[in-house]
Amino acid sequence: MINKIKEYKNIILDIIKLSVPILGGNVSQILIGFIDTIAAGRYSTQALGAISVASAIVMTFTIGAIGIILSISPAISNMRGQKLPSKRYFKLTILFSLLISIPFFVLLEIFLSNLDRIGLSFEIKDMVKEYIAICAWSIFPAVLFSAIKEFLQAWEKVVFANILMIFMVVLNAVLNFVLVFGLDFSFIHISSLGVRGIALATLISKTLSGIIIFLYVIPLLKAPFQYSKKYIKDLFKIGLPISFAIFFEFLGFNLSAVLIGKFSALFAAVHNIILCIANFTFMIVLSVANAASIKIGFYNGRNDKKSIKKYTISSIIISMSVCLITFIILIFFSDGVIKIFSGDIEVINLSKKILKIAVAFLFFDGMQGTCVGILKGLKDTKIIMATMLFAYLVIALPFGSYLAFYKNIVLEGYWLGFALALFFASVVTLSRVVFDIKKMKEIGHEF
Repeated sequence: MINKIKEYKNIILDIIKLSVPILGGNVSQILIGFIDTIAAGRYSTQALGAISVASAIVMTFTIGAIGIILSISPAISNMRGQKLPSKRYFKLTILFSLLISIPFFVLLEIFLSNLDRIGLSFEIKDMVKEYIAICAWSIFPAVLFSAIKEFLQAWEKVVFANILMIFMVVLNAVLNFVLVFGLDFSFIHISSLGVRGIALATLISKTLSGIIIFLYVIPLLKAPFQYSKKYIKDLFKIGLPISFAIFFEFLGFNLSAVLIGKFSALFAAVHNIILCIANFTFMIVLSVANAASIKIGFYNGRNDKKSIKKYTISSIIISMSVCLITFIILIFFSDGVIKIFSGDIEVINLSKKILKIAVAFLFFDGMQGTCVGILKGLKDTKIIMATMLFAYLVIALPFGSYLAFYKNIVLEGYWLGFALALFFASVVTLSRVVFDIKKMKEIGHEF
């Protein structure tokens, strides 16, 4: 018994060791959204509402492309487990990422050209258009960065990319406050650009980070280009369900942001604040899920079923512990957390009310996020797409829209819908993980 506890302790520490640098990168990614939100909130409530809607739209399309790219680390990890050469596919990976970016960029441009049909509040409509027109171009460097990061991550080389993301956060913060509020120092004079400044800060920081990480991996380009139909097939097989799953999840949250924006800038602003807080927590869980995906992908390549089970259990324990700690913090320190984003009393009071609902689904979100990482490592991702489609487009949005448009329960309605959707997703994905483990037992593998 003591030996088993020690064994699980070592596995938990192994996951944490790998997930901490990944966490730095994931938190850095979400901090960019935090900084945008804080800058917009300090500029005006209307700007905060506009950023809520605009960033939601851009992120929905960006994350659709990145979702496919997330298949790189489990595919390469699986090759490593089988002791197959994989670095020779680096050039193919870069080309793949650039080609994947194009259709999502085109879709975003089409969406932008039809934005007037949504009927956004007149207070934020023009600012939303301005932000999307600039940030649409950030899809290309964002996807390139993610592809290289995923490739390095598969080899458990996670430090450089994630440190670079921290640099991107600092750069984004500086650019945000210079471009949003303007700068008048000595011979330097920069006019206040408002929402346009937030968009430019995002585009510049993501582009520069994409260039820097590409320069870092130039030695990998020395290997000759090698095409592999099986590798591309694996990327689509693993990545397309993940992409659609993440797309439906972001579509659910972000379409709700657009619909909420039809009511008022205040509601849109509060929705953005709560979404930022929820996303921050999920980034921690996602780091654990990413680490679990890499480890399980490696042992799946080796056909080591016993290790797969141990890493599965350990990753769930870590994620649930993170959710519990976050739940306690948000319950007792909600005032301090919300005031980071806005000093508006009306915004603060309404945010506190919605936060009480939002914290309820932390555990569901954490469970489904971790199970998705496990299933990704097992290359069993088909169920994820159907689950997220049903959860957000059949449960969350219809339920939330019914309460908002027919019962006039706007923010509370949508967030109750999210809680129900995530509960459903957590049950289905956990059941699938258990099914996979039982299936391994049935065919005679010892755990």
